[in-house]
Amino acid sequence: MEINRVYCEDCRDTMARMPDEYIDLTVTSPPYDNLRTYKNNIDKVWGEHIWKLVIEGLYRVTKKGGVVVWVVGDATIKGSETGTSFRQALYFKEVGFNLHDTMIYTKGGQGATGSNRSYWQDFEYMFIFSKDNLTTFNPIKDRKNKTKPGSKIERSGHRHKTGEVKERRVICRNEFGKRFNVWQYHETGTRNVHPAVFPEQLVNDHIISWSNEGDLIYDPFMGSGTTAKMALLNRRNWIGSEISFEYCELINDRIRFIKKED
Repeated sequence: MEINRVYCEDCRDTMARMPDEYIDLTVTSPPYDNLRTYKNNIDKVWGEHIWKLVIEGLYRVTKKGGVVVWVVGDATIKGSETGTSFRQALYFKEVGFNLHDTMIYTKGGQGATGSNRSYWQDFEYMFIFSKDNLTTFNPIKDRKNKTKPGSKIERSGHRHKTGEVKERRVICRNEFGKRFNVWQYHETGTRNVHPAVFPEQLVNDHIISWSNEGDLIYDPFMGSGTTAKMALLNRRNWIGSEISFEYCELINDRIRFIKKED
């Protein structure tokens, strides 16, 4: 296959032409629960009969040790959340993926959704699936530690089955520590031309965390092309699938602009 290009087609057709164990990292957000209206009309046909085939395809084309980042949320219909995100996560496990981490993307008060009879929902799930044992993890360390480097701190150790916790003393060695798994971003980007835009920094941080320079990144629902842009800026190769011709033109325009800047 030709890399560093978007295929203007159904992602199932793109993956069908990929060899087994071809992709290092997938970063994507599928069209979920018809919460957005897309120019490609995929929201009108999207459902379990499609996303199960997509997940099966992703398992085949993902390298051993590779990762799929699946950003998804649930609609509230007649007072009940659909739970589609959980069904998808369980199906990832059913086809063979490990559920490596359940992360949260919180929007900081922007775009809150949900029912008037519940608290406003302000987050989406970021499921991290690995195929076999994870190969790459480059932790982002930008969480400022509360203690100064060199200070001794008391930290709870392993909790035994009896409930007893053995305290241990450790030394704070760095000013900054590894992030927690709840990430906050404000929605930015090309929302005027696409209804569901990834925050660029969210995609950037996942690409840094789960891949290395030269790796191949895939987005089966590329939309406005944010995954391609951030892959290029981080010296990764990429492939995208996008069923809308209009969005494909948008992606190519963004990529040409980045290459022109380089």
